[in-house]
Amino acid sequence: MTLLIKIYYTNPRESVAHATKKNNQEKLLKKIIMTIESIKKSPLFAGIDDNDQLQAMLGCLTMRQRVYAKDEFILRAGSIADSVGIVLLGGVYVIQEDFWGDRAILAHVGPGGVFGEAFSCTEVQSLPVSVQAAEKSEIMMIDCRKITMVCTSACAFHTRLIRNMLQILAENNILLTRKMEYLSKRTTREKLLSFLSAQAALSNNSRMELPYNRQELADYLCVNRSALSRELSLMQKEGLIRYDKNSFELL
Repeated sequence: MTLLIKIYYTNPRESVAHATKKNNQEKLLKKIIMTIESIKKSPLFAGIDDNDQLQAMLGCLTMRQRVYAKDEFILRAGSIADSVGIVLLGGVYVIQEDFWGDRAILAHVGPGGVFGEAFSCTEVQSLPVSVQAAEKSEIMMIDCRKITMVCTSACAFHTRLIRNMLQILAENNILLTRKMEYLSKRTTREKLLSFLSAQAALSNNSRMELPYNRQELADYLCVNRSALSRELSLMQKEGLIRYDKNSFELL
């Protein structure tokens, strides 16, 4: 059923003010709906599909939401580790830099993905890594204590939220173990084959799109970019792989 309400104005300014307020309310409502739909894609809220329950839960969590430009830092190494980040739009890199500015990419986190959970849950004094926007990204930050502690209103789904967090921590531990396998290989070719083979297995397809450009892939595998590009070219000539920019296929 649709309810239509007519409002009459004697003062034109009242009409303009009402229209502006209505537009702002509609924009806010649209923003809330988009945020909820984005949050539903996150494994942190897996199994929580009811919009009313989700809104009630979000009301119990301390959140802040912001858009970051490409290459802008979301978290800096050395800062306080007290929040869990959720990527609503875009993507981020979790990176580690040494004293001389050389960086290694630890992970790429895409839409719906979570970052910062391990450090905030263990309450380390300062972050040992930085998080940087891989592209223009919209990020939601949530106080970790609000996730791990059951709220006073006893949300029906808060227990599920804690269980989801434990699962995320376990899965990320597996991902780091896989990366250690790539890095344990002695040559650049062995690292590449190990990494591409694992990506093909994860996607169940010999073709894949990587979230890294050449420099980022070199940073992820901790190899020299020139050596990486040279090895990729040789592997393609030998018929092991086929690639075009970020698209790869194992042959």
